[in-house]
Parts: sequence; structure tokens; C-alpha cells
Amino acid sequence: MAPQGPSLLLEQFGPLRGVRVLSTGSIVAEPVAAGMAAEMGAEVIHIERPGGGEDWRHAEFPIEAPDGEQVASSWVQDRRNTYYTTLDFSTSEGQKIFLNLIRRTDIWMESSKARTYDKWGLGDAAILEANPSIVVCHVSGFGQDGDPEYVKRASYDFTAQAFGGMMNLAGSPDPEPPSRAVPWTADYITALFCLWSSLAAYIHAQKTGEGQVIDLAQYEAVHRILAGTMVAYNELGMVRERAGNKAGNAQPWDTFKAKDGWVVVAAIGPVVYSRVCRVLGLNPEDEKWISARREVESPQGIEFDAILRGWVEERTMDEVVDAMNDAQIGCSKIMNAQEMAENPHYKARGVHVEWEDEQLGKTVKGVGVVPKFSKTPGKIWRGSVPVGHDNDLVYGDLLGLETQALQDLSQSGVI
Repeated sequence: MAPQGPSLLLEQFGPLRGVRVLSTGSIVAEPVAAGMAAEMGAEVIHIERPGGGEDWRHAEFPIEAPDGEQVASSWVQDRRNTYYTTLDFSTSEGQKIFLNLIRRTDIWMESSKARTYDKWGLGDAAILEANPSIVVCHVSGFGQDGDPEYVKRASYDFTAQAFGGMMNLAGSPDPEPPSRAVPWTADYITALFCLWSSLAAYIHAQKTGEGQVIDLAQYEAVHRILAGTMVAYNELGMVRERAGNKAGNAQPWDTFKAKDGWVVVAAIGPVVYSRVCRVLGLNPEDEKWISARREVESPQGIEFDAILRGWVEERTMDEVVDAMNDAQIGCSKIMNAQEMAENPHYKARGVHVEWEDEQLGKTVKGVGVVPKFSKTPGKIWRGSVPVGHDNDLVYGDLLGLETQALQDLSQSGVI
């Protein structure tokens, strides 16, 4: 079931060609999900508030545009391939326009506190009545339902990491404080859950004509990726705690300081561990070193760790990485932005690409489309644009509003 109305995209591409996504979230999680869909060929229309748009436009590490506007680096990276409009949902005219968009949309993604749209007459029942086959994905901090004291709470990346359990596992043991995973890890994880669940529901709608509503709580997305943490608690009574970068029950699995920087050495299982022993000049058949792998805090375990650290400290990062990888042991430099930009493997795979950013008025370079499709690759056809850049295109060409009507709506603050 293709969306009603003409496609706004001049060129159809990617695995999501023909899919129209309406996006009304803010900051990171939901807009990033919509942006990834756009990079895979979906036609994505994003709605901001009239006037200044989202505050996130001007957030971290801003770049100055020709008009003096400060545009956040993350906005430039994440807000590509998208049609940007403005709309005031609190007005009756705005609500009518929104429902007209809903009738022409396959997937609507939004992020707000629970039931926010109900107060405007745009609750789930009204949306599904307007378009019975639409997929609606609500992204919120604590979900649409549950304990009322939690549902009404505000949520951000930081709070989701805390409430979802991630921060309790990240960082060094007490008395050091828990650590936040950066940048915006809970938001980006939530974005992935938002996108895949929306597409799963879209496949169902394509087969049956039946739309549905997805309730995605940010903390639950974080909680879902904690591996066996909750099974270990429920079945073993184990409460996992912070252990730094170490695995806790096997080694080597940690960060190590070389002459000129930090590396990671990661060996899983006795076979790879024996390779580490050989690199260090230790006998992997010696019972002392066999037991040191799992008995991390034993005298022999501590001695093994000290030997490895001493070996790494005497060498450069490149020397450590080369020796370990030659022996088929997991090992890498801890890379910074400059090192990633100059790395030959990043270059060979074309990870960093250039595109035209209309808001900045210049060519910019950042991370390209991930992952790579063999038959239906995604692409970047434009970068970020100013607030309300596509009002005339979306409301005029797609919804059929006349020029005078658009001017009136703009002057009255509806768009």
C-alpha cells in the first residue's frame, strides 16, 4: 500500500523506496531513526515548531552558517535527506493539516511524554481512523502506560542509562562514580529499536492492511541490551556491579597503556588465551597460566596481568597491535577522530564521505550510510536545511494547498 499523493523525492533509491515516514520527535532518538530511514530511501517529512525550530539545532560543537546561525555538528551528521516543515499542533488548522499528512503516510514516528497528542484530538484512535494501515511508533522515556508516577517523568539519554541499568555496569568499581556511555548511547539504541520495530509493523501492514501502534520506552531499549544481567539476578541471585573494562571472569580483556597511547586486548576462550601466552613467552601448557585465565584475582591471575601490562608498556601501540593481530588475538588502538579519519581501512571502505549541506552552504564530511547494501544501497542526497525549508513543497505539492493559503497559514503562525 503506497502512500497517497505524489512522491516528493526526485529519485527513488534504496531498500525503503516508496515508504513515507512522518517524524515529529526532537533531540536524538526518534529523529535519528527517521534519518536512518531517509538514508535508505524513505521519504521522510519532519515537523518542528514554527519560529525557531528545535533547540537541538544549536547543541554540541556548533558550526557557523553564512547567516550566523550556529548549527550543531550532530545535527549536520544526523539530519540529512529529510524534508523540514513547521506546524502548530495546538491550532485547529494545524490539526487538520496533520491528519491530511497522516492519510498519506506509511509510518509516523514521534517522541514525547505519554498521550501528548491526545490533548490535540490526535490520539491513536483518531490516527487509525484517518489511516487504518498506518504504523505509529511512540517513543517516550517511560512508556505510554505503567506506574503513573513514572509515565509522567521527563527522560533524556542520561536518565535512561541510569534507570535502564546501563550506568550501574559502566565505569570503575566503588568509590568511583558510575559512568555514562557517550555520545548519547541510550538515544541511539532507542533509535535502532524505533526503526526496526516500525519496519516490522510496516511489513505486517503491507501483508494485511492492518496498522498498529508501537509503545517504545527508552529505558526498556537500554534494559534489553544488558545481556544476561536480569537472568543472572533472577536465577542466581547475582547483582552485577561495575568492574571497569575488565570482563571479571576471564582475561585478558581490558585496556592497556602502551608507550604512546592506549590499546584494547581481548581474548575469549582458552585457544586465544594460549596465543597471548606465546606472545608473552609463557608456556600455555603450564597449569599456573592455564588457571590464570579464569582465576583473575588469584596470585597467578594478578601476575599474568602484570606481565601483560609490562609487555605492553615497553612497546608502541602499533607494535602491540601488530604483534597481537599477527597471532590472531583481538587488539586495537583506542582511536580518536583524527586517527579514524586517517586510517587506511576507514578510507578503503569509504566510511567517511562528503555531501552538500544547504544550511551551512558548503560541502561537509562525516560518516556515510551504514550498512552497505549490494543491490539497493542508500545514499545522501542532501544535508541539513533551515527551519521550515520545505513548507511550500510539502503543504503545497503534497497536500495541494494554494499559495495564498500557505501565506495565510504562515502569517497566522500555523506553519
